Amino acid sequence: MADPRVEKLARVLVHYSLGLQAGQLFRINAPVAAAELVRAVYREALAAGAHVLPRLTLDGLEEIFLKQASEEQLRYLPPLLLREVEAIDATLTIWADTNTKALSGVDPRRAALAQQTRQPLLKTFLERAATGALHWCGTLFPTQAHAQDAEMSLSEYEDFVYGAGHLNEADPVAAWRAVSARQQRLVELLSGKRALRVVAPGTDLTVGVAGRTWISADGTKNFPDGEVFTGPVEDSAEGHITFSFPAVHLGREVEGIRFEFERGKVMRATARKGEELLNALLDMDAGARYLGEFAFGTNPEIQRFTRNTLFDEKIGGTIHLAVGASYPDTGGKNQSGLHWDIVCDLRQGGQVYADGELIYRDGQFIV
Repeated sequence: MADPRVEKLARVLVHYSLGLQAGQLFRINAPVAAAELVRAVYREALAAGAHVLPRLTLDGLEEIFLKQASEEQLRYLPPLLLREVEAIDATLTIWADTNTKALSGVDPRRAALAQQTRQPLLKTFLERAATGALHWCGTLFPTQAHAQDAEMSLSEYEDFVYGAGHLNEADPVAAWRAVSARQQRLVELLSGKRALRVVAPGTDLTVGVAGRTWISADGTKNFPDGEVFTGPVEDSAEGHITFSFPAVHLGREVEGIRFEFERGKVMRATARKGEELLNALLDMDAGARYLGEFAFGTNPEIQRFTRNTLFDEKIGGTIHLAVGASYPDTGGKNQSGLHWDIVCDLRQGGQVYADGELIYRDGQFIV
């Protein structure tokens, strides 16, 4: 029996998150494991009058490519991919892994090279999104693999995923509009600030945000959502930060990450586990050791770590930093083939100061 929440999710994605209009070219990127949601979104998008371009992928292809491709093939970017990013009006990415560890055995340097090759795609994507020419959203369809990572049964994980998206409510769109209004007040609080200082166990980090734009993530880019973010001034980060949760890349967990910054750059990066992968990614290109994002997680429905960045970066009471590419609509200028979000929990003993004033303590805004 089909889960009615899947149909509800499709309606929210098409009409609220993406705001699809008749005549728009709409791409769906998804693995076949997400077929139930793909069909629901496809039907809803056609009903909205969009021209739908499904892009379905098979399990195992990326692993084959990263392990067997020659260096020439790893460095090759098909021109059609760039033309597609330049042509589409809207795109939805659905994550639905059947094996989240499938790429764990890939050489991190080869993976970094392939990601660096795709940097022009990311640059074009972000630039078009910043001007409003391209609408995008990413979401997750629950699978056994994601449930296992989160240490839940599939039914428990489905309840978690759909609950985080307010899909159990009679009118999820009204719920997200309330989130938007609430987060807009945080944007107003943070706008105009010049510097933020984060103090927590193992952390004393200052980043500049003068002249940068704060954005409320309210379900129109990620779904579920719940954060306010900006792009730090590129040469401003000073100090050190110890991240609370593992960061996951290509199915591999990097644990106990600590960054030391000087003039905005990660000068030293260490980890208890996965340090080789960590530094391979940071050495990907010139921008990978600089910050592209600083964000507060604000979703109170997400309170536990699940090994999935879509949810973990939204945990209410946390902050996250992204090394690599910044979003141009924040005013950020950093360019890289990498954009990697890493989460720091501030719910027990964390503080954030804005221009010297304490505004956030133990995971809550106090101003």
